[in-house]
Order: sequence, then structure tokens, then C-alpha cells
Amino acid sequence: MERCGEIPVERHPLEPFIPEGARILMLGSFPPKRERWSMDFFYPNFNNDMWRIFGLVFYDDRSFFTVSDGKRFDKVKITDFCTEKGIALYDTASEIRRLQDNASDKFLEIVSPADIGALLARMPGCKAIVTTGQKAAETAAAYFGCPVPSPGTFTETTWKDDKGQSSPLRLWRMPSSSRAYPLSLEKKAETYRRMFVFESII
Repeated sequence: MERCGEIPVERHPLEPFIPEGARILMLGSFPPKRERWSMDFFYPNFNNDMWRIFGLVFYDDRSFFTVSDGKRFDKVKITDFCTEKGIALYDTASEIRRLQDNASDKFLEIVSPADIGALLARMPGCKAIVTTGQKAAETAAAYFGCPVPSPGTFTETTWKDDKGQSSPLRLWRMPSSSRAYPLSLEKKAETYRRMFVFESII
């Protein structure tokens, strides 16, 4: 961790999760501070509802990816599931500054955006990027030079590989799984369900 003035620069603590044959790439903004983690994986804060959304969407059970003690998520269950479904995960920032001492995107300054093209180069079968919140959607849209989609919808764009070949790509903007986002868990799950059905993940 380096310092710029009084605000530390944080580097992303996780490697991209890209299973073989991945069909969609989910991108958030940046993980919370490690003391908030309940597991060593993406969306680790037990107060974040991403894995409860997944539980509702795929198993009609918000606790499906929760360990039996009810205090943390089950990393093995989650990674096995994402591998089976072809879901890759990373974030839109590789380095950030927290302008306030919390995980809010509102106070997150992106120092270095993630190299989305390098991620896609490892995913020849990827047809869609799914951003999980406004900041992630704005950062990804800036990378592709396309409009930011409205929540629950996608924008058609293209990605050009290092050989100059262009491929069509859908850029989705989904509701944030943070409880600060003013939408019920069930309504968030329904929005994600529609996206997963469209992308033939369900």
C-alpha cells in the first residue's frame, strides 16, 4: 500500500476469478476493507446481499450460499457454482483511494481502472459484462466508450482484441447488492434473474 498525501492507495487484493469456458464477466467496483470480509472471495462482506441474490435466483433460498453457522458465506460452494455456470468475477478498479473510511462507492476514487480487455482476452466465450452498481457501470462504459445502461438493462458495444478483431458484447448495469441501494432483496433478485435468463445462464 502506498500513500498519496494522507489517503492510502489500495491495490486490489484478489486475483480475477475466470473459470474455463466463462460466458459472462461480473464486475463490481472494489472489495471492502479486509476486516469486513467473511471469506476470501468477491462480495465477502456478510452484510452485502450478492450471494443471497444468487441463492434466491437459482435455488429460491437466500441462505443457500451461507455456511450453517449463519455468519459467513461458503467460498467453496460459491466457486464451484460459478465454475459450473461459467461466471467470471473481478472489479472495475485495480487501485483505489477511500475518501472516507467505508466501502461506499460514492467515496471511492479509482486510481487505476482494471484492464477489462486483458480479462476478456482470457475469456474467448464471453458475450456479456455484468456490472453490479452505478460506479462499476460508469467505469466499464468509459472503457468501451459506450453509453451507461439504465439499471436492469444493457448497452450493445464491441470489444477489439489484440489482433484487431471486434466482437459484439452486451454491457449490463445491475442494481448494487449493497443494502444501501434502495431496492428490496426480492426485487434485486428478480432483476438479476431476468438478466441470467437472457444470457442463458438459467
